[in-house]
Amino acid sequence: MEVSARPRLPHPEIAAPRTLLLGWVLAQVAGAAGTPDRAYNLTWKSTNFKTILEWEPKPINHVYTVQISSGFGDWKNKCFSTTSTECDITDEIVQDIYQTYEARVLSHLPGNLHHTDFVGEPPSANSPKFIPYLDTKLGQPTIQSFEQVGTKLNVTVEDTRTLVRSNGTFLSLYDVFGKNLSYTLYYWKASSTGKKTAKTNTNEFLVDVDKGKGYCFTVQAVILSRKVNPKSPESIFECTSPEKGVFREMLIVGAVVIMAVILIVVLSVSLYKCRRGRRGRSGKENSPLNLA
Repeated sequence: MEVSARPRLPHPEIAAPRTLLLGWVLAQVAGAAGTPDRAYNLTWKSTNFKTILEWEPKPINHVYTVQISSGFGDWKNKCFSTTSTECDITDEIVQDIYQTYEARVLSHLPGNLHHTDFVGEPPSANSPKFIPYLDTKLGQPTIQSFEQVGTKLNVTVEDTRTLVRSNGTFLSLYDVFGKNLSYTLYYWKASSTGKKTAKTNTNEFLVDVDKGKGYCFTVQAVILSRKVNPKSPESIFECTSPEKGVFREMLIVGAVVIMAVILIVVLSVSLYKCRRGRRGRSGKENSPLNLA
């Protein structure tokens, strides 16, 4: 007669450690499920001192808080409890564009920054260091005006305003960089691809061109002292119209001729009236006296 096998119960001394191990694993899994993702790929995006910090990933069931420091451990909250993955830092960095800044992004649950379901500080990630004067990129310049008259081409570049202030006034790029900022003009005949260049430390160009030929051109800003990101993108290209220049010259010549003709007519009429007046007075003086 077969005896049915009874299930073997684990020895109490072995069952207890297994239970503790299983509980620890479950606790770790539960804790991990509530832990916000740490930010990564922190990147500064700065053009003409307009500065934004970007990072990844998109948050899931958590938020981010950005903190910025000028290097003395004085962390200041920015973009508090945001679900975005970017933060505008411009108003902080324009206060001192020569200072070295560092930012960090904290990942935490919505609500209080320090209210989390895990032990310790919230996950954080630090950005690379950022010096606005050296690291901001130059924006695409704008051609303010241009004119081709005869053999001269005059081009004026707009002096772009920044968000950097001094005594309550927004400074231009030239105000900030001074003679360290230059512009390069690339110009070529409209019917050709061969480019010529001209450079200036101001925002104006005056170059020699062939009379009656149309020209196209772009400009580019350059920070002379920089080894990294020294150049801006080139501006949108513009072209002159030689026909308009010739037409304008004809208008100017025509206006001068018309004015000369009017002046001659006016002088002739005035001279005629003067002579006629003199003849009239001379006739009266030579006439015999009337006797009573």
